[in-house]
Amino acid sequence: MQGGPSQVSVRELAAALRSYVEYQRELGAPGFPRAVAKAREEAPERSRRAAATTRDLFTGREVTEATSLDGLRATIGDCTRCKLAPHRTHLVFGVGNPRARLVFVGEAPGRDEDIQGEPFVGRAGQLLTEIITKGMNLRRQDVYIANVIKCRPPENRNPEPDEVASCEPFLVRQLELIGPEVIVALGKFAVQVLLRTKAPITQLRGRWYDYRGIKLMPTFHPAYLLRNPADKRLVWEDIQKVMQVLGIRAARR
Repeated sequence: MQGGPSQVSVRELAAALRSYVEYQRELGAPGFPRAVAKAREEAPERSRRAAATTRDLFTGREVTEATSLDGLRATIGDCTRCKLAPHRTHLVFGVGNPRARLVFVGEAPGRDEDIQGEPFVGRAGQLLTEIITKGMNLRRQDVYIANVIKCRPPENRNPEPDEVASCEPFLVRQLELIGPEVIVALGKFAVQVLLRTKAPITQLRGRWYDYRGIKLMPTFHPAYLLRNPADKRLVWEDIQKVMQVLGIRAARR
């Protein structure tokens, strides 16, 4: 914390530490046993406050006070905040319109993304691009695309709780700076992190949720659709709801 002890009271420090513990429990971090399900259900607002307090106190002012996406990227720099850093080729920050009305959020970079330094450029990314261009009648550069995690996990494994805790504040600030009207969360992991839930994607998709005052639509990840093409119709249903909210007309077929 910058500014010295004189600017932070013992009471504020204790409250921050309590918030930090609650936040780590929500993430399932090692050494922080989860609260029982009923308690989590009864205190969603407390969890959101804990996450915000933790981000402000433990991430650093240079992140929370970044005033542009370029400034935030410069602040992140050659990040070594978690154990993924030694394994990556490129940090994959995000790409697109810095004032986009619509943001797509995925899980983490894959092999192609790690090599090129841009999110969603492999086979799954090509499918996402088709959804944006052929389905929504938009250009890829009209939207913003990012991931919860900015570095590729080894062998494309799921990100671990400590990695989420280190990296998620960057996504939070990205979304604050962009100020989109709608977020489309792609796949189980992104949805569960953003909504602080363990509910399966099959129960969450197709319904609107609130993320810090932004409308959020969960849907299946494009990589899932490559394995289960029959579910493309479900994603199209979800995307049509997004288009309706944004006032976007589908491309003529």
